[in-house]
Amino acid sequence: MPDLPLPRGFVASGYGGKGSASRTPWIGVFGESINTQAQEGLYLAYIFDSTQTSVTLTLQQGVTKLSDAYPKLGDRLRELRRRARHLRAGMEPELAAQWAHTPIFNSKLERPRAYEAASVAARRYEIASMPAEEILAEELRVASLLLRDAAASHRVWLQQPSENEPIVYVGEGHLPLPVDDPLDGFRPNDSSDYYVHIRGGRRRRERHHEELIKDFGLHVVMRGYQPITLGMYPRDLVLRRPAVDQQRSWLVEGKAVKKGNATQAVREAVGQLYEYSYYWHQKRGQAKPHLVALFTEDIGHYAEYLEEHGIASIWRTEGGGWAGSPTAVSWDLAAEA
Repeated sequence: MPDLPLPRGFVASGYGGKGSASRTPWIGVFGESINTQAQEGLYLAYIFDSTQTSVTLTLQQGVTKLSDAYPKLGDRLRELRRRARHLRAGMEPELAAQWAHTPIFNSKLERPRAYEAASVAARRYEIASMPAEEILAEELRVASLLLRDAAASHRVWLQQPSENEPIVYVGEGHLPLPVDDPLDGFRPNDSSDYYVHIRGGRRRRERHHEELIKDFGLHVVMRGYQPITLGMYPRDLVLRRPAVDQQRSWLVEGKAVKKGNATQAVREAVGQLYEYSYYWHQKRGQAKPHLVALFTEDIGHYAEYLEEHGIASIWRTEGGGWAGSPTAVSWDLAAEA
């Protein structure tokens, strides 16, 4: 490999094996503000295959620390592939297609197989016909941008509870969910206090709702937004975009459309958006947020209704993308329906 100029804020380290030479040596490229170790987190790596005839530039997940939670190799590989799919879902479709190579390092050893499963995005180069240094440098720069976006998506994803995790946020803490409606006993106090009072019990969070919020959070990172869920309960999601608007935020309420009937989902979204906007933002002396209603599927004529009431609407498309109302499109949150 030639001595490529590293993107600003990145450092490189070579890894040839401990004690004995590795069959698949590699060079790690780390974003200093993102992650500086290969054991966990995300980083870039040039990994040579066992025949030393090719090298792959890959956006990698750290694999070492994962062995504590997944001691069996098969389970670990499945988890790495699952995480890679989630992270790829947050990439621009065009870039995802350009970096869609699946690494094969021609080795049955555990570590190379883990590298293959852990790859989120990759480009392969034949050593006998390497591109010009200028091309390699540009592709490393693009990979560094992919890493930054993936790292932001990763942080959002890690904030989401798993489908089996029965928790709710009270103020800014975590407590079990109640047996009945978690908003039962929800009482707005003065402008400095607004809490959910919990009587005890447990309830599983709806999986479709959590997946909707998680996937949309990954999507908006690619649009320059900062998605925030921690400490936001009962709000589903708050977005910030400092580069565009320093004062106002975007308040997002997600709803699952059940059996193709959007009426109930729309009614609930409108009520909660107005309520949360008033008590969690305006009554606390903050600027009134932009309002966004997020749905699992197309809501038809209700999009026009929501626009008329100052609420942008966004829904998941059959192809896995996001379409929305004119206001949502103007904010670069969705494609035109």
